[in-house]
Amino acid sequence: MIVIDNIYISDEVVEEQFVCDLHKCKGGCCIDGDAGAPLTNEELEEVNAATEHVKHLLNDEAVQIIEQEGKYVYDREFGWVTPTMRNGMCVYGLVDENGIVKCSFEQVYNEGKIKWKKPISCHLYPIKISKSKNTDQEYVNYEPRDPMCNPGCALGQKLKVPAFVFLKEAVIRKYGEDFYEVLTQIADQYYDSKEANK
Repeated sequence: MIVIDNIYISDEVVEEQFVCDLHKCKGGCCIDGDAGAPLTNEELEEVNAATEHVKHLLNDEAVQIIEQEGKYVYDREFGWVTPTMRNGMCVYGLVDENGIVKCSFEQVYNEGKIKWKKPISCHLYPIKISKSKNTDQEYVNYEPRDPMCNPGCALGQKLKVPAFVFLKEAVIRKYGEDFYEVLTQIADQYYDSKEANK
């Protein structure tokens, strides 16, 4: 376990290697799950504002669900989440010509139309964050889904890219540059020690 301030990070975040292999997983994390994408309270306003920029990209079922259920819904276990369609896909997902599910928010972000990329829970995946109910502690865990994420695990091992390095942009977005620098120093010590013990 790695501890930085009040954040408890599982060793797997620096030990395991991962690089998304979208051509094999097809963006399955936008479909496969127990609920839609978890949203922080701060992200609710971002979703409210961004939905108007993506609505024209969404299919009829997605638009109907958003109009009937709202731009986000409350789940007893996960809190605020994005709504999902009958097949389990997030209503904000888009399927491209290769059958890969992509995020409509990210698409319009890349086009420069909005300044918010997508829910941080999506950006960080397969790292998941949970909070203590009684303290301000946060728990950061590496939780790829089997077998959906197996191609990403295999590609990460092939390229020798630690999960936290692949997710650098998302980790910095969530916790800042200083946090990432400290995490990198801890990871370097881990890899140095592993190399020395060979």
